[in-house]
Amino acid sequence: MNDQENQTIMLFGTFDHLHAGHENLFLQAKALAKRFANPIIVTVIARDKTVKQIKGRKADYNEKTRQKNLEETTWSDVVTLGEKKDKAKAIKNFRPSIIALGYDQFAFTQNLEKLIIDLNLDTKIVRLKPYQPGIYKSSLIREKHASLKSSSSNKKSLPTKHFESVSK
Repeated sequence: MNDQENQTIMLFGTFDHLHAGHENLFLQAKALAKRFANPIIVTVIARDKTVKQIKGRKADYNEKTRQKNLEETTWSDVVTLGEKKDKAKAIKNFRPSIIALGYDQFAFTQNLEKLIIDLNLDTKIVRLKPYQPGIYKSSLIREKHASLKSSSSNKKSLPTKHFESVSK
């Protein structure tokens, strides 16, 4: 890999309820980038339609809110929405040095190695480690938020920006 030419680490995800597991994901991605002089962390947020297609349900927050929430954390240098038709467009455009996948991320990864070869990229695919998955897993946090929301007597909506930091 030419460190001068390409210093991009790319992540993909829904990032619906931000939590310490997500923060740890970005800490791991940044650790991978330490060998670069000026690394850029690029995150591609799944479109609402893609979330429904993959998870069989809508995200709790729409794609623009999820993008804004992640941007506000400063965990990622660039936060962009995925393309509606061409799921590989971000990879084509950013030509990352590393694609960092979550430990439980399998959607659209089956042909990733072939895509990298077809695009003539020198991209490494790294599967990141889980961070306390019995606590910080999006589906568990979503269930917790849903039960809090339904048991709330005044039925106020939960804040769009809610997460517990790893660095406490």
